[in-house]
Amino acid sequence: MTGRAGTGAGPGTATVVGAGVGGLATAIGLRRAGWRVTVLERRTELERYGAAFGIHPTAQSALDRLGVGEALRAHAVPYRDARIRTPDGRVLARLPLERIEKKAGRPELLISRPYLIDALLAGLDAFGDVPLKLGETVTDVNALAAGQDLVVGADGIRSAVRTARFGDRSGPRSLSTVAWIGIADFESPVHGETWGSGRFFGLTPVEPGRTNWYATVPGAATADELRGFFADWHDPIPRILDATDPERWIRYEMRHLYPALPSFVSAGPPAAPVALVGDAAHAMTPNLGQGACTAILDADALARAVTREPLPAALRAYDRERRRSAQRTAFASRTLHRFMSTERTRLRDGAVRLLPG
Repeated sequence: MTGRAGTGAGPGTATVVGAGVGGLATAIGLRRAGWRVTVLERRTELERYGAAFGIHPTAQSALDRLGVGEALRAHAVPYRDARIRTPDGRVLARLPLERIEKKAGRPELLISRPYLIDALLAGLDAFGDVPLKLGETVTDVNALAAGQDLVVGADGIRSAVRTARFGDRSGPRSLSTVAWIGIADFESPVHGETWGSGRFFGLTPVEPGRTNWYATVPGAATADELRGFFADWHDPIPRILDATDPERWIRYEMRHLYPALPSFVSAGPPAAPVALVGDAAHAMTPNLGQGACTAILDADALARAVTREPLPAALRAYDRERRRSAQRTAFASRTLHRFMSTERTRLRDGAVRLLPG
């Protein structure tokens, strides 16, 4: 081994398992800190489906520190005017986007997944010496760690790295809710979320001439069933679904990581230390739109930690900075999911109307 794992002699070698948002951002951060980095990804192609990510100002600042902020802003759109509505179109409340922008001095941004992945890949490629190996399935984490100073598990909610070091007590838990996402090729006149009984529908900008949408329902196994759930909801929801090719819709079971991990890091020896980032550490429901943001913040925090001090002290610092914060966000998102999805809509809607405008 070559460095920080116990000697404090300088940057070492790291393998990042997973090439999603968290993995690519972590690889950039470690390489900027002087580490020699390899990225392994089990898929033969990177995921580039067209969902929109919300990037909070704090995550934008993290991307600036990682050197990819300008590439983000080149393809992102601001998110400024969004409201919570009932299925008949009545406005219950405004989302607090104006307050976020006023406090941070910059707006929330929305960017499609392909653009964000491309920005991160360009940031990684700029170094010219970070191998990205596709089609690499990690089956023996300890063997992988034997030749490294650090292994980063960025391999999602079913993380092999997490299971190898922390066991299977924490794992994916289903919410018995199906989510659908897609992009329509026209601009919606309204943005925000519509909350019904046991289901909801969201509309956001994503780029000029297009609208990102997402929906959650208790069942809906087919596109026709999904359309049926929202056929009598306010305009433009039925039009959005009619205008989007079902072949391009993405359907997935909503899950989260449960129970919360006692730590995001596992120190060596005999094998190298492990740090978890993104969904491997704290997979959450999408209700707060913070999945990508928390992964980016993890990557930035880990990079800053290994820059300031040697392992394992750097990993303890990373865990202190990120674990409670990320787990609070995950809990809040799960709580919001239950609140949004309730069938007791009168009580819920009355509470929403009390939110500040």
